[in-house]
Amino acid sequence: MFIAREKELASLNELYGRSGFRMTVIYGRRRIGKSTLIAEFIKDKRAIYYTATKVGKERNLELFSGQVVSILDPAFEQASFPTKEAVFDFITRKMGTEPLILVIDELPYWAEKDEALLSVLQKYIDTQWTDRNLMMILCGSTLSFMEKKVLSEKSPLFGRRTSQMKLEAFHYRDAALFVPDYSLEEKAICYGITGGVAKYLSMLDDSQSLDDNLKRLFFRTDGYLYDESRNLLTQEFSDVTLINNVIEQVASGVNTINGISQKVGESNSTIFYCLERLMEIDLIEKRKCITEEKNKKKTQYVLKDHMFQFWYQFIPKAASVIEMGHGDLYYEKAVKPKLHAFMGSVFEDMCRYYTLEQGILGTYDGFLTNVGTWWGTETISDSDNKKIRQSADIDVVAISELDHTAVVGECKFKNEKIDKGIYETLLRRSSLIYGRYRVIKYLFFSLGGYTDWVTERNDSSVLLLSLEDLYR
Repeated sequence: MFIAREKELASLNELYGRSGFRMTVIYGRRRIGKSTLIAEFIKDKRAIYYTATKVGKERNLELFSGQVVSILDPAFEQASFPTKEAVFDFITRKMGTEPLILVIDELPYWAEKDEALLSVLQKYIDTQWTDRNLMMILCGSTLSFMEKKVLSEKSPLFGRRTSQMKLEAFHYRDAALFVPDYSLEEKAICYGITGGVAKYLSMLDDSQSLDDNLKRLFFRTDGYLYDESRNLLTQEFSDVTLINNVIEQVASGVNTINGISQKVGESNSTIFYCLERLMEIDLIEKRKCITEEKNKKKTQYVLKDHMFQFWYQFIPKAASVIEMGHGDLYYEKAVKPKLHAFMGSVFEDMCRYYTLEQGILGTYDGFLTNVGTWWGTETISDSDNKKIRQSADIDVVAISELDHTAVVGECKFKNEKIDKGIYETLLRRSSLIYGRYRVIKYLFFSLGGYTDWVTERNDSSVLLLSLEDLYR
């Protein structure tokens, strides 16, 4: 079943409706739903769809030729083409005037073994297909290849594309469409443990309990997500040992180059290289303090993929138990009680998305253009009125560079109510970003609700939000 991606599908259909040659590049990390989107788009259309594999250039040419012939001239099925030029000539002769879509999925698997492929495509685009009713889709999961070899100025195909789209994971509301019968809390957890990745969401069955889904997918040796993180890393890296160690440290909260370097016993330059590679495949992101983005000292590396965060937090330490067939017991005793704690950072991401969305729409009496988090230090007085310096952070900070206003927020995915202490802490810490930005709204996001003291405050600048508000 095709879920969400309506805007992307509409964009492809709009491009299809044009005349002449047009080319779009679709890319994004593995399992994100690229092939599903393309399959939905070409449904009921005349299309050649070829998915390249790691079999070398000769075999890819042979398999591609078979797909071409099966669509354009099935009676010619015994034909073989000695070169790429020969099969592209065949396409040129046979395409006719009816619209034709040519899809090469997982392009890097073919192009990495055949360096001439992109140049040959460029030649045919420029000399044979310019005025033909042909729509080409080039798709790939290797982000660095697609960005450097296909989209960059150094690519033979530079300037030939009509459009491009990088598919991201689903945001939390679209992810909820995969499990319509779950409660909002369960939908949020489903988003958290899958990271909004289409393939993982499609494997959830909301006719079963959330607990049963988690046990089936993660805590059995035949579960699809039990080995998924290792499998993905093996596909991307020839030696995963160091990469795995780096991810483990980031997942455990060690998020600076120096900190990771000390933990794994490698040089800063080696760690930096690993982090760069992990950012290239969208597993890790560099996070900066939103009000000090030029301050290199205020840089953190965090796992962008929530599924990886869940996996590294719970699976490695449970491997022996799971392999003995007792993963369900481990889940009940060691994982289920910590689900809300795991969801803390996920919920913050959800709230940041919601805040920026509402800020763009003008909900907070301003036009907010960026959202992130803030961290630093603050000075407070203890019970004896002594000054104490301590670390401090603000979960949600959305800012407007147009009028230098800001909205700040605190997020709690707990079955406990937000109380006076949490309320006053956010208001106090908001002063730490004053100077450049004027705080116009204070947002509280709570799963468990609010105490009477908080709800009785009569302050129009404070909004008390629930999970229902995020999904409304």
